[in-house]
Amino acid sequence: MSIGILAAVVYGLLVAIGGIMGYAQARSKPSLISGLFSGALLMIGALLWANGNPAGVGLAMGVTVGLIVVFIRRWMQTRKAMPALLMIAAGLIAFVVMGLSLTG
Repeated sequence: MSIGILAAVVYGLLVAIGGIMGYAQARSKPSLISGLFSGALLMIGALLWANGNPAGVGLAMGVTVGLIVVFIRRWMQTRKAMPALLMIAAGLIAFVVMGLSLTG
């Protein structure tokens, strides 16, 4: 398993857990649904990538970029560091690791 696939899996788990935590703390159904859906898409992307399907790379990296944009917008609206800045940082790290694993 490449480090890029691992980054997609770890970020997917973080996103899914974040959605569950958002629901547990604020009873936010949108957080639960979007977190689980996005986490599942990242896991599917990682699985496809691991099986040599190039669509998996695009799916994992595309979902990651989408989530970074969502959390930047959320941070700009609320100015609350958690969870937005954590998810932005984690997404950027995951994206860079995924990208670097393609070139190495």
